[in-house]
Amino acid sequence: MSKHLILVAGNIGSGKTSLTERLGQRLGWYTAYESVLDNPYLPNFYKDMKTWSFQLQVFFLGHRARQHMQMAADPRSAIIDRSIYEDAFIFCRALNHLGNLNELDYQTYMNVYNLVVANLPVPSMLIYLRCPVEVLMSRIHKRGRDMESGISADYLALLESYYDDWTQNFDLCPVLTIRTDDLDFVHKTKHLDIVIQRINEKLTGKEEVVFN
Repeated sequence: MSKHLILVAGNIGSGKTSLTERLGQRLGWYTAYESVLDNPYLPNFYKDMKTWSFQLQVFFLGHRARQHMQMAADPRSAIIDRSIYEDAFIFCRALNHLGNLNELDYQTYMNVYNLVVANLPVPSMLIYLRCPVEVLMSRIHKRGRDMESGISADYLALLESYYDDWTQNFDLCPVLTIRTDDLDFVHKTKHLDIVIQRINEKLTGKEEVVFN
């Protein structure tokens, strides 16, 4: 099997971690996840976003760049829960829009980001998990994480609009968009089979074949 580097992107609660775990287990892929528990800036960020947004995003940039390079260099196929590209085009953009990251810090971050990503290996595919905001809110409330207690439907809708903009213009690699509101790949094997089939078709180019 060829070596693949797969990135899983999507809004909060869309199923990124669950899908990454299931695909890693089923396909034997090397998995990597977002740094949350060992992130020294998160507690302060949630207390005072305007003060700590820049530091938090710089930490994430370094963490994700290192993770991306390590996974690309490993001989095994690998899948990463959330991509380095989302930090810039989704979350930093939202922080700037909401006034929690001033324009100077935002431009400084983007300058460093562009230098970093220019030297990263190109991924094999981006899987974009899309899900209606009302379903995302239900999932977030159900899992009951303290750090997510302040997330609003308006914020998720803002992120969704940014995700749609970004994925429509993302051209580093093929993008596979999957609706997750009617897929239960955690509990239903057949649903996971469907996702794997779509991934294989995208990777092999069969999805693009047109028979005359």
